[in-house]
Amino acid sequence: MKYLDKEEKELIESFEKGEWKSFKKKERKAYMEAAKASLSKNKRINIRLTTKDYHDIQIKAIEEGIPYQTLISSLIHKYNKGELKPTKKTV
Repeated sequence: MKYLDKEEKELIESFEKGEWKSFKKKERKAYMEAAKASLSKNKRINIRLTTKDYHDIQIKAIEEGIPYQTLISSLIHKYNKGELKPTKKTV
């Protein structure tokens, strides 16, 4: 347990105290379906970008080691969840 962070240690302690309960098969199936649906990417969109923005996104994606479409999807997802805020730039 030497290399565990605080959250991981708390999870282990909680489990060892018997605070976790198993799901019934019906509940487990419902949760699995919800998880699969949340990861399903089933809508396509078309957007127009400037050549510079497109190029910059591709560079960032390469730096992150992911496809540029995945990066764009991640940015939209984070923005919708409130994890990404627009910045105020001074001109």
